[in-house]
Amino acid sequence: MPGLWFEEMTEGSVIDAEWRRTLTEADNTLFCGMTMNVARLHLDAEYMKDSEFGRPLMNSLFTLGLMIGMSVHNTTNGTAVANLGMTDVRFPAPAFAGDTIGVRTTVLATRASKSRADAGIVTLLHEAFNQRDEVVARCERAVLVHRRPAAAA
Repeated sequence: MPGLWFEEMTEGSVIDAEWRRTLTEADNTLFCGMTMNVARLHLDAEYMKDSEFGRPLMNSLFTLGLMIGMSVHNTTNGTAVANLGMTDVRFPAPAFAGDTIGVRTTVLATRASKSRADAGIVTLLHEAFNQRDEVVARCERAVLVHRRPAAAA
């Protein structure tokens, strides 16, 4: 499904990402390496085995990026001009390698852009759930979205 035009983003709409993804230890290791995050709580199983979690935590920025990325194909793919920001980022429960993540997006607000007649600003609430339906990540994302071109209207 392609992304939605500004006019198709209706406040209160809930959009399921329609697919899920299982997190892997390789995801965590590669992401930590690419971002130069050497925190033992992400990379050292021996160090974490006696912690309250018992195993390494997924890097929260990986979880955040995956959550937003999983939502793009049926929210803003091909219609986004730019992300304007993310706020209220939370990680209510830990995510681990082996967890399978699903994503739900709710359209919180829409408004016409004051500076661009061809776009509007949409505020989205993204929520990521593990296989036990626990929320492992959530954030609000403001995105500038193209209006439907006149020829396609």
